[in-house]
Amino acid sequence: MTRRDVLISAASAAAAAATAAATGILQAQEKSIPIIDTHQHLWDLSRFRLPWVTEASPLNRSFTPEDYHRAAAGLNIVKAVYMEVDVAEDQQQAEVDALTELCRSGKTVTVAAVVSGRPDHPQFREYLKQFRNNHYVKGVRRVLHVPSTPRGHCLTDAFIAGIRALGDMGLSFDLCMRSDELSDAAKLLDACPDTRFILDHCGNEDVKKKNHEPWRRDIAELARRKNVVAKISGIIASAPPDSWQPEQLAPIIHHTLDVFGPDRVMFGSDWPVCTLTASLRQWVEALRQIVSSRPESEQRRLFHDNALKFYGLG
Repeated sequence: MTRRDVLISAASAAAAAATAAATGILQAQEKSIPIIDTHQHLWDLSRFRLPWVTEASPLNRSFTPEDYHRAAAGLNIVKAVYMEVDVAEDQQQAEVDALTELCRSGKTVTVAAVVSGRPDHPQFREYLKQFRNNHYVKGVRRVLHVPSTPRGHCLTDAFIAGIRALGDMGLSFDLCMRSDELSDAAKLLDACPDTRFILDHCGNEDVKKKNHEPWRRDIAELARRKNVVAKISGIIASAPPDSWQPEQLAPIIHHTLDVFGPDRVMFGSDWPVCTLTASLRQWVEALRQIVSSRPESEQRRLFHDNALKFYGLG
């Protein structure tokens, strides 16, 4: 072996050792950072009707706490916040009762819930009164991107009144809407300054879009309001099935993290909806890879600390 070969071999060995060391450090950090999942779905189709789930859908079965536990094995998910699943409207109270019971039981990682509600309903404020002494229900969501909900609906007088009622009760509202309606979200926030909002799924921008500029502009404008935080969740569902790479998700994630800042972002799995494209483990590992260059303190806030503070889960 020539001296040149020896030097090349030594350099290669050093590079390999450095890569292994970096990988080891990253893996150690990942294992040390506990996760709070702020967007966990569960449903039992023997008890609840989900009108949006079609008969042919892979989601047309029950997804139980036991299923979630298996999917989350080894990921260090220490707590989860249930997210409403758009049950049939006449079953909303049954959802509240079931999730309150589940959280109170202490038998699963599910420790809090965001339940379904209709802010524009005449009895919405009355509906909220039951949560005065319910420490498990943290907020309400109504999905706004379904075909039956017209654009601009969240800016009607009745809807705004309901969102203000949430603020009066100390409850939050999850914004789950079309990405090209984020300007409406900004107007809603301005009309309800005493209500806390959570923007779901990075504003629901489609990963497959060629031009993200309108979304980039609108989400940056929305993030200027201090009464809203963002969930890094959901976007995996719009990625190309079986061919997506973390690099395709990274621009949307990084822009959301940048405009909201490290103290106003939280991790969410969107399980089991995420399984249309990726397993829970694949989504967590992809996000870990995407944010690996950010300071560990920021990663801890994203995956755990911000959710603990925002939802009062300590």
